[in-house]
Amino acid sequence: MIRNLFLGLVVITAMLIAVVFAALNPGVVEIDLAFAGFELQKSLAFILVFGFGALFGMLCALVLLTRLLAERRRLRRSLKLAESEVSSLRTIPESIS
Repeated sequence: MIRNLFLGLVVITAMLIAVVFAALNPGVVEIDLAFAGFELQKSLAFILVFGFGALFGMLCALVLLTRLLAERRRLRRSLKLAESEVSSLRTIPESIS
């Protein structure tokens, strides 16, 4: 419940900051992508760039997470093999010299 309340407060605060940002930065920005040109409000352009940056960051984190999960899987297999080897070595009777 407290977590949901905190998340709601964060969302409302972000919305208020976006509204204040939009009010303080009137005007239009021209964006030329070589194959297309756009005219956007400054606040919308800022929000879009922030959103694309967040998506790119999540994609990079997903690549790292995938690598870590693959390594974890490999290490678990190696651990199982080592445990089974130790278990089989314990069952072998010691030879008397």
